[in-house]
Amino acid sequence: MSKKNNKKFDVTLNKAKSIIYSPMVTEKSTMISQFNQFCFKVDTNSNATEIKLAIQKLFKVKVNKVNIVNVLGKTKTFKGTIGKRPNFKKAIVTLAQDNTIDLSSGI
Repeated sequence: MSKKNNKKFDVTLNKAKSIIYSPMVTEKSTMISQFNQFCFKVDTNSNATEIKLAIQKLFKVKVNKVNIVNVLGKTKTFKGTIGKRPNFKKAIVTLAQDNTIDLSSGI
């Protein structure tokens, strides 16, 4: 049996800002906020551990769990020209109890 290589990740503030692109404000993301979950558009090359540390560094909250979804871009036709929307990665972050993120503060 092989031992897992447990590397300690360290995310600086600049690295955290480059991992987290923006919060996603949709109907579904507003509904899951009642369960202390928040949705963010993140870098496609980042993993769950980096996203967790970046959220904790930027918003100073305790993160319990991070779920990641790779969203494939749709193929669309506009005036006979076929195009494709870009792929992106979405992270659904579950916070610990009594922690919250105010997404409307930057408006």
